[in-house]
Amino acid sequence: MAAESKGMRGRQTVRDMVLSMLAVGFVVWIGYLFLPHDANSDPVHVVEYKAAAASAKRAAPYPLLSPEGLSDKWRATSVSYTPADLNSGKGNAWHLGFVTPSGQYAAVEQADVPRDKLLADKVAGGRPDGASDAAGHAWDRVQGEKGRALAAQTGSATTLITGTASYEELAELAQALK
Repeated sequence: MAAESKGMRGRQTVRDMVLSMLAVGFVVWIGYLFLPHDANSDPVHVVEYKAAAASAKRAAPYPLLSPEGLSDKWRATSVSYTPADLNSGKGNAWHLGFVTPSGQYAAVEQADVPRDKLLADKVAGGRPDGASDAAGHAWDRVQGEKGRALAAQTGSATTLITGTASYEELAELAQALK
């Protein structure tokens, strides 16, 4: 009798496990139906940067620059201002990143640190690559391993327009800085 009861209990355990797995599978399937999975959607998450720029301009000890008048094809994707006391020796740092009209990346990077220090941090393997004029400033071109930059001293800050975008798109962003 004990052996018969033990065999019955083994079948019930397997049956219970299969029923539990079916229940969990059904819940997962229902969840999958409600998750967005459109492969054709735009993965770029656009952020509003004008309020952050206004706040950062009040906090920064240098003339903080942000673009005005860029077309809607320039999509802001990241924005931050980090005061020096929270920035591990990288100065008061302003960052504003964009996806450009050609789908490349471009960013405004400003900090009150020496130019070479900011370039080393933002443009790996950077080396001089000529000069450009934009927004009434002479900008040094810097070509890096994976990106490039336009660099200028703006008051007490170093300003970089950097990214994977072409020098022409970087100059367009520089031209819009106010």
